[in-house]
Amino acid sequence: MKSPRYTGVAIALHWLMAAMLIGLLAVGFIMHGLPFSPFKLKIYSWHKWAGVSVFLLAWLRLAWRAGHRPPALPAAMGALTRALAHLGHAALYLLMIVIPLSGWLMSSAKGVPTVYFGVLPLPDLIAPDPRLGERLQFVHMTLNFLLIAVVAGHVAAALKHHLFDKDDVLKRMLPWRS
Repeated sequence: MKSPRYTGVAIALHWLMAAMLIGLLAVGFIMHGLPFSPFKLKIYSWHKWAGVSVFLLAWLRLAWRAGHRPPALPAAMGALTRALAHLGHAALYLLMIVIPLSGWLMSSAKGVPTVYFGVLPLPDLIAPDPRLGERLQFVHMTLNFLLIAVVAGHVAAALKHHLFDKDDVLKRMLPWRS
């Protein structure tokens, strides 16, 4: 018997956020090494717009999840594996909120305003403080490396379920019906 799938909204948000996070990570690494130029400033703006969007979408995902329970984990899954699955999902949600927030704090501390889509100026969260800005840059970067590790674990777990456990954990989140 097949277990229930995630809702269409949950699936769409999952894959949209996955694509956005991969894009943000790639752009973040690329833009960091670019020479100072108008192009680099434009890329930074786009990165910040996407980061704010991820922040908002993470809250939307949490609200959706609160009203739409995800499918139950397979009955054969052990207690430790269940606990790790819940911990991994909690870490993903936490990082999808904390990383954009750390970037916003960093921009505020560095005295660089965040203007959402070039139209809506967001308030600075803290007063300019260049030393704090540098520390927050380190925090932002470290959190992103942690995100990479958690996402790698998430993907590895999904593939383990599909290839070795032969259950439908991965299929329940695929955008196409299997």
